[in-house]
Parts: sequence; structure tokens; C-alpha cells
Amino acid sequence: QVQLVESGGGLVQPGGSLRLSCVASGSFFSINAMGWYRQVPGKQRELVAAISSGGRTDYADSVKGRFTISRDNSKNTMYLQMNLLKPEDTAVYHCNSDRRRARILSWGQGTQVTVSS
Repeated sequence: QVQLVESGGGLVQPGGSLRLSCVASGSFFSINAMGWYRQVPGKQRELVAAISSGGRTDYADSVKGRFTISRDNSKNTMYLQMNLLKPEDTAVYHCNSDRRRARILSWGQGTQVTVSS
């Protein structure tokens, strides 16, 4: 099975930035639509950013204009640049296939993002 490994999270102040990375085994990045998800206790998992196999991107309204998703298929790596972070962005962030367009893979451990003053 494909292994997904997220990294790059941490503790930042409001208004700060982080860049998350997702590295996968195999070579499915070239054909799969991918996305970044986040989840906090008591709330459903939210797809916050997605990128198609052709490079088209879309974002949840809550992060639009602040987050940028990208991918490097040759490295089987996906990124999420997070700017102007807000406390409500605090969550565990996971990468996976875009559930609207592709089969969900096994979830990795995720990476914790905490935005606090």
C-alpha cells in the first residue's frame, strides 16, 4: 500500500507562515488528484486544498487567498504553503487523494499545526 508521510507543522503566531510537505511511495502523483485535509476534535475532516492531475487547484473558502497547494510529480511530493495563519487554522493536517475524484489511500500520521499567540 502507498505510504503518505506529512511534515512541516509546528507552532506559529497568528500571521505567520508554514510550509507542509507530503511524500508518498510509488508514483501515483502523476495520475491522481490530491489534496490537503485538516481535522480538529469535534469537527468533520475538511478538504482545504486540492490539485488535479493537470495542475488545476481549488480551495475551501476558509483558506482561499492564504494557502497555496502545489505538487512535484517527479519527486512524489506535494506541498501546502500556509500564509497569514489564524488560530482557527489549528488542526492536524493530512494529505491524501482528492476524495471527490480518486480513491482515498491509507491515512498517514499527519502533522500538527498550532497557531497561537
